[in-house]
Amino acid sequence: MPRALLSVYDKTGLLDLARGLKTLGWDLLATGGTLKALRDAGLEVMEVADYTGAPECFEGRVKTLHPKIHGGLLFRRESSDHVADALRLDIAPIDLVVVNLYPFEATTAKPGVTVEECIEQIDIGGPSMLRSASKNHGAVTVLADPAQYLEFIEKQKAGTWSLEDRRRCALTAFRRTAAYDSAISTWMESQFAPAAEELPDALDLRLSKRQGLRYGENPHQPAAFYIESGSEMEGIAACEQLQGKELSFNNLLDADAAARLVWQLEAPGCVIVKHNNPCGAAVASHPLDAFHKALAGDPLSSFGGIVAFNRPLGVEVARAMAQNFWEVILAPSFTEEALAIFSAKKQLRLLRTPHRWPLSASGLDLRSIGGGFLVQRPDDQFSPFEKWEVKATGSGPKPTQEDLVLAQKLAKAVKSNAIALVKGGAAVGIGAGQMSRVDSVDIACRKAGERTKGSVLGSDAFFPFPDGLELAAKHGVRAFVEPGGSLRDAEVIAAAQKLNVWLFFSGMRHFRH
Repeated sequence: MPRALLSVYDKTGLLDLARGLKTLGWDLLATGGTLKALRDAGLEVMEVADYTGAPECFEGRVKTLHPKIHGGLLFRRESSDHVADALRLDIAPIDLVVVNLYPFEATTAKPGVTVEECIEQIDIGGPSMLRSASKNHGAVTVLADPAQYLEFIEKQKAGTWSLEDRRRCALTAFRRTAAYDSAISTWMESQFAPAAEELPDALDLRLSKRQGLRYGENPHQPAAFYIESGSEMEGIAACEQLQGKELSFNNLLDADAAARLVWQLEAPGCVIVKHNNPCGAAVASHPLDAFHKALAGDPLSSFGGIVAFNRPLGVEVARAMAQNFWEVILAPSFTEEALAIFSAKKQLRLLRTPHRWPLSASGLDLRSIGGGFLVQRPDDQFSPFEKWEVKATGSGPKPTQEDLVLAQKLAKAVKSNAIALVKGGAAVGIGAGQMSRVDSVDIACRKAGERTKGSVLGSDAFFPFPDGLELAAKHGVRAFVEPGGSLRDAEVIAAAQKLNVWLFFSGMRHFRH
């Protein structure tokens, strides 16, 4: 008669599985809360302590760590030596293990939880049984997920449960224990690693597929969206898609870029992104005004863009946006009237966002390169305006703090070399990704046209020569903000003074490659 050991924290589907096993003639072993649930349901089941002859001890910390359990899982049925050992030691085979683990990830995510409470949720016996059963999957089935129960029972009834099925279940179990161990080590890293350690000596990431994607950046590249196992849902993972077709790899990249920038703006803001760079951005007293100002920054490039807001969207914004083609619109909420207008565009994706946006996953910025990974902390800092140094005073009035800060936040979000021109709370010209900073200045000024006059310029890094300032000033830029730090800072400052423009040093570089 086949024997099953059941020990689960999550009781989902437990009784139906157990009843199915009993109908098929299986003997059942169980522990703790699982035992109680089965007996309360009127099912015949033997307690593991009675089976092993070793009572639970240490407040349940030791229950299944016994040779009769792990021997019954691990001995090879086809080995005469193993069978002889099992007979000599009175160890019977266990053919099925049904285990899910203590909720360590959920416990550590609770606010105010103590270290001691987290430690108590580190499962020992569960992972041990999963690993033993998985190792011996040639003879033993391991079910680590309630979603597997129904298929197992149906195939048992049909007599079609196979080695291939057992291999698949073993893989699921090993994935689960790997993710569990990763969650524990990551938590311990956060709790016990030396405070002075900026990055760990070993980085252990365990990712779960959130959704498959049609393809990657190009149709020949397979792609999917993954999140860290057991982590709090945030950013794109926390968004709710309200309508529209499936999001693509490039949509997700651009949606993140747009939301990441717009949530760094304190006033009602709108950001339009194309190819991972903002082509429009603005702040205003109302989202509608912010949208119009952002769109005016570069109407041509904005076509088919990804648009993000940091305030709820109402019917006025929906009517204005319905006049153009957009791939994705993100906002913290939409009124029913706005949704009704957007619903006419069946392909348009609408994403309801959380009310904050992370700058990275797990506080790390990872990039793959040939042979390895580069890891850094995200660029989540911004030098406050009060700490900026005025290096040159222009002949005109001092530019507004709003425009200066927006110009620098925009430059922070644009691919290097990055130049952002801002006027009246809106981007009027952006130069991105050029090998020469002066070329980025030229592109930004050409994009802005006449609007360059009276604008302020934000640069993600210092000007290595005065030529960038000279070109921008020639087009009418009246104020500059850059981090400083060049060997030729004195020449740049002198040029600003000669040109009668304002020059601010923020003291913080924001390269984005």
